[in-house]
Order: sequence, then C-alpha cells, then structure tokens
Amino acid sequence: MLCLEQGTEPLSDTTVLAEQAGAIGADKLATDIVLLDMRGVVAYTDWFVVMSGSNTRQVQAIAEEVALRMKREHGLIPLRTEGMKEGTWVLIDFLDIVVHVFAPESRELYRLDELWGQVPHTLVAEG
Repeated sequence: MLCLEQGTEPLSDTTVLAEQAGAIGADKLATDIVLLDMRGVVAYTDWFVVMSGSNTRQVQAIAEEVALRMKREHGLIPLRTEGMKEGTWVLIDFLDIVVHVFAPESRELYRLDELWGQVPHTLVAEG
C-alpha cells in the first residue's frame, strides 16, 4: 500500500520504515520521537511517527529531510504533505506510515501521543 517511486521495490516490514523515519528525524535533531503502532487499531496506516522540532523552521527542515531521504533511500513518495507552509504541524502521509512533525506548542495542544495512548509505542529519542 506504499506510494513508491516508479521502479522501486517496497520493504516488506513497515516497522523498518517507521524506525527509519524516526532515525532521520533524530539526524535532524528532532526530539521526543515516538513510534505508535497503529496496526489493529485503524485501517488507514500501520504506524504514526511523532516528533518535535524546536521552532517552525526546524519543523520544516525535519519534514523536508524525512520526505527527501525516504524517497532517496526507499523510493517512497508521500501521498500528501500538509502544514509545511505554517510549520507548526507537518503531516507526511506515506500510507503505511504517517509522520507528524510538531512545533512544541502544537505538540502540547494536540497531544497525539496521549490521544493514542492505548496503542503500543516505542520511544526513539527524548528531548
């Protein structure tokens, strides 16, 4: 169900893709990186990857790097990206994984990790 660049083969395990997206965020100094296992809870994705940047410019830079490297390294093209212009909450939808990059105020306001607190989660990096 992944959006793939033409001529590329998908990874069979979406867990690896979620971990990779989290690692890319960590490379760009994202904080509070959490992987939420949505399998069995919702039908539209396997993983939410949630992370924070310290300000809107860093949020935009993290989101750009995630999209660029997921395309370069895995041939994944997002189905859609939302919020890039504002930079307070950027959503990158790769179908099987959905990456959320928040500015601190938006992360606190929407509390996505708490909203889905009942699902298994993995803390990748604290801030």
